[in-house]
Amino acid sequence: MRFSQDYDRTAAVLYAHHWAYGRNPAFYDYEKLGGDCTNFASQCIFAGSGVMNFTPTYGWYYIDANQKAPAWTGVPYLYNFLTRRGPSVGPVGEPCALEDLRPGDLAQLSFKGGEFQHSPIVVSTGWPITLDNVLVAAHSYDADNRPLSTYEFQDIRFIHITGVMRP
Repeated sequence: MRFSQDYDRTAAVLYAHHWAYGRNPAFYDYEKLGGDCTNFASQCIFAGSGVMNFTPTYGWYYIDANQKAPAWTGVPYLYNFLTRRGPSVGPVGEPCALEDLRPGDLAQLSFKGGEFQHSPIVVSTGWPITLDNVLVAAHSYDADNRPLSTYEFQDIRFIHITGVMRP
């Protein structure tokens, strides 16, 4: 296994813009089963990383609607997968501050406090980086180029994708 800094942020953002208001037919739409936001975020990150991790339970993969890792569609599981410590295949991220966000990174929102429920993907950052000029794309609350400041949330966290572990 080797670590490479080849996360293609441009590909992730282009994918986000293309599918923000639509659904890629290659992936199931989980909108009626609790939401599609993390499925969409995973698709964007996959567009930028090009590799899945097929480890049962703890990996990050999508085969079909019934064969997927919890991290592909679950907000806390995606966070845990991206910020994992051990070496394993797939995109790798780290918790970061607002000012460290880059296009292709991830925000996660908690609307009620406690558990995080929403995973929009960052498509643009202005300068200085503020919630007003960090723009995101998302499903479940379909959006593209939406300022983070327009969400009403109790808590927010950010994940900076640092690279991709290759097999």
